[in-house]
Amino acid sequence: MEVFGYSLETIYLWALIIAGICTFLFILFGDLLEGLFELIPDGYLNPTLILSFITFYSASGYLFEKLTFIHSEIIALSSVVLALILVTLLNVFVLIPLSSTEESLVYREGDLKGRIGKVIITIPSDGFGEVVLEGYGGTIAMSAKSFEDKEIAYDSKVLVIDVVDNVLHVLPQDDFKL
Repeated sequence: MEVFGYSLETIYLWALIIAGICTFLFILFGDLLEGLFELIPDGYLNPTLILSFITFYSASGYLFEKLTFIHSEIIALSSVVLALILVTLLNVFVLIPLSSTEESLVYREGDLKGRIGKVIITIPSDGFGEVVLEGYGGTIAMSAKSFEDKEIAYDSKVLVIDVVDNVLHVLPQDDFKL
């Protein structure tokens, strides 16, 4: 079958090549394109899914045309179905978990208040030291200052009272009850 004087194999092959080039450019300039797609409300057009669909559709269409003797209309329909299934699997099992992973690694300064940490660099009465906070999400080491301007020795347990300008204000364990 021919469309505009070109065989369907040729059209599928060119679509695959163009989708591959666009995917490569999207990898290089993805942040810019993601910003442009933010103008469209509710994120209906995801460039990753669109490029994936075109790639899967054109690749399966080309392979079916080249390797089978099935009618071209059935190949086009089965390629659409196959591409939809593969893009859905890609979205559900790769893209959605990746997007939620980014969010789970983020913490706010307010979340650190009330946590217990350990001094890894002595906190002088008029200066800064360092405290490590351990939790389920990992270990966080941050600059710390004594809340009451008292020296806090190395390896002491401390309670985070406040966080100001990314610096923990802490009290030694002697000053609070667990």
